[in-house]
Amino acid sequence: MAQPKPRDPSAPRTANQRGAARLAAVQALYQMDVGRQTLEDTLSQFSAIHVGREVEGEEYLPADADFFRQIVTGVIKAQLQIDPAVDNALVDGWPMPRIDATLRAILRAATFELLRRKDIPARVVITEYVDVAKAFYEDDAPKMVNAVLDGVARAAGRDDDAVKAR
Repeated sequence: MAQPKPRDPSAPRTANQRGAARLAAVQALYQMDVGRQTLEDTLSQFSAIHVGREVEGEEYLPADADFFRQIVTGVIKAQLQIDPAVDNALVDGWPMPRIDATLRAILRAATFELLRRKDIPARVVITEYVDVAKAFYEDDAPKMVNAVLDGVARAAGRDDDAVKAR
């Protein structure tokens, strides 16, 4: 039987439906934070337009709409637990409000999964959100996301499977 070829770590990974849902959730959370939209308005807009369609020339991959909804709703409902968890993992002097809105959305969505979705391995959550950060940033932001999420996972007792994503 032929052995599968190992994946080249430098090659970009293709997004799956959950990965696309994570990206859409980050975009929705950003929009809610910056545009002050309600949860209901955001969910209906993203469900109708952004998830798995072309918008203004941008192709959005088909996403797991239920997973998207779980992340966005979960972040809003658990934000009083999520923000302090992120704050505790950040470097001193960089509280959540001081962080760029896109990074806040990434960290909130990932922290929701790390705290509330114990059925998903922490290393998967960290890797997926580092990839989301790479979609928005070319600088050191993905490394910062990796470090903060690793700290959140360890503080949540999920260090058994929290591995530095890259």
